Amino acid sequence: MDPQTATYDIGGRVRSTFGKTIMMKRGMVMAGVLGGLLALFGCGKAEKTDDKVADVYTGLRQQLLTLDPKTMGLSPTSNRVWAILMETGYPEAVVTLAAIGDGTVSLYFSNGGGIIGVGQHEGPRRACLALLVAAPGFLSYAQPTTDFRLPVTGRTRFVFLTFDGAFAAEAAEDDLGNKRSPLSPLFYKAQDVITEARMAEGKTRAEQGGGQVR
Repeated sequence: MDPQTATYDIGGRVRSTFGKTIMMKRGMVMAGVLGGLLALFGCGKAEKTDDKVADVYTGLRQQLLTLDPKTMGLSPTSNRVWAILMETGYPEAVVTLAAIGDGTVSLYFSNGGGIIGVGQHEGPRRACLALLVAAPGFLSYAQPTTDFRLPVTGRTRFVFLTFDGAFAAEAAEDDLGNKRSPLSPLFYKAQDVITEARMAEGKTRAEQGGGQVR
């Protein structure tokens, strides 16, 4: 994982310009949040989620799914769940949020674009660790898995990476956002991570002269 906050388009090139920043607030349904982020990073063309998957996205995702938690200084004594992915399918792309037990936070899109390395900031790091502390309480809704296919449009999939294997649980995004799923509390904790990541990335851009977050 890149230790510096950065944003990437297809092929891993660093973006230096951005579209209009969207406003986020607690309690917003995730569809609006992530839909706006897709537009922000120029990923808003209507395509099926499996039509185009960027190589940089595939590489980052595979890196996490095959990561040895010991290399991150993580052990079973800290938390059974050492990382979690929340992946949501949209017509434009699949959006993947990755949170790791060392505080690393990444958000990336299957057709290119994303934010990595924001776990160095206090807000995203705190939200990331809160999400992981809560995660074991939802394992009863998950099943062991070795199948890491991307979710279809309208579905959200949680992948729990534990010290005894991977587990997955899936629900309709609409049910999660409207608190009709037992996984909804986890969904909203993940939303907190995304909100903090967006705010940290916006603050970094403002400090670098890229404009203020509105």
